Amino acid sequence: MPLTIDLLTSDVARPLQKYSLTGEPLLPPAKPLPNNRIALSAAHVVADPFSANQPGSTAAIDWDKTLQYRRYLLQQGLGIAEAMDTAQRGMGLDWATALELIKRTLEDTRDIKHAVIYSGCGTDQLAANDASSLDDVLKAYDEQHSAIDKLDGRVILMASRALARVAKGAQDYKRVYRKVLADARQPVILHWLGDMFDPALTGYWGSQQFEQALETCLEIIHENPAKVDGIKISLLDKEKEILLRRRLPESVKMYTGDDFNYPELIAGDEQGFSHALLGIFDAIAPAASHALAALAEGDMARYHALLDPTVPLARLIFRSPTQYYKTGVVFLAYLNGHQDHFIMLGGQQAMRPLPYFCEIFRLADQAGLLSDPTLAVARMKTFLGLYGVDV
Repeated sequence: MPLTIDLLTSDVARPLQKYSLTGEPLLPPAKPLPNNRIALSAAHVVADPFSANQPGSTAAIDWDKTLQYRRYLLQQGLGIAEAMDTAQRGMGLDWATALELIKRTLEDTRDIKHAVIYSGCGTDQLAANDASSLDDVLKAYDEQHSAIDKLDGRVILMASRALARVAKGAQDYKRVYRKVLADARQPVILHWLGDMFDPALTGYWGSQQFEQALETCLEIIHENPAKVDGIKISLLDKEKEILLRRRLPESVKMYTGDDFNYPELIAGDEQGFSHALLGIFDAIAPAASHALAALAEGDMARYHALLDPTVPLARLIFRSPTQYYKTGVVFLAYLNGHQDHFIMLGGQQAMRPLPYFCEIFRLADQAGLLSDPTLAVARMKTFLGLYGVDV
């Protein structure tokens, strides 16, 4: 007999309707599977629910659960993009705690020989409103870059709110990125984060027009190909990503950050493909791992059968306002037993409405992403009870 649960629907006459679970849970691979793409998952953090810290103060992390989750991702063959926006960077995770997170992750995973870990390097210790010059931005980038270098970490060069505020045009972006790249000891991954993820980044690269911003970005990359491992573009627009991908130097990788169109972009076309650096991989890790293995084997039917059903879930999680996608990612981690509570840094668990969570439950089930359906139903009922739903 299938498991059932009463879930909220859009039917005004019958807002609560019985839902019967149908998904077959996808088990994580027992060991990393062969693949021919680099796949990095941006990873969320598990908050300490018992902390007395106020929102806006130092982030309170449950270090054991947070590190366990990174091992869970790595053991499936995924890499980690650490201390990125999925970890609530700039939305609850302060720089001092982010550095501690980077340090702990690198130390805790040294025994995993295949582990690939890149860490977010930005300027978030400098409040955008406190930045008055490009030198302020350069100093902030250098502080973080040097700190990660001392840990022998690899760097993802995050977009800077402070730079977006003080830059007068494309030349200012070129000056900053040229200097930061010149100082890099190892090739970095650049990150072009769209304003749907962070409105403070509107007009990045010195223009609100994509075509002009693209030319500035490409000029920086073509001047420094030895210092750029790749670029992640997070604009949720596959055509823009493909356009950039086709104009990159041969040695520079494209990492898709498109949480709407990733199956197509990773599969690629006759002119190339994208690697992956995705927040959605945190939520769909088993499907991603098995799908990438199928892709490596040339089994496109299985690749799409595994990954395509995750797209409706991803589009829901990352729907506008997109910056609150972390709430959906952490909710799934809670349903799947990776943490004992649904509490986030800064109270961000409250940033989506109840119908959103009900639809996440349905779509995760249909994609085989509720690893223990009995546990997921029990936790969903507990969650619904908080909203006064009689379960």
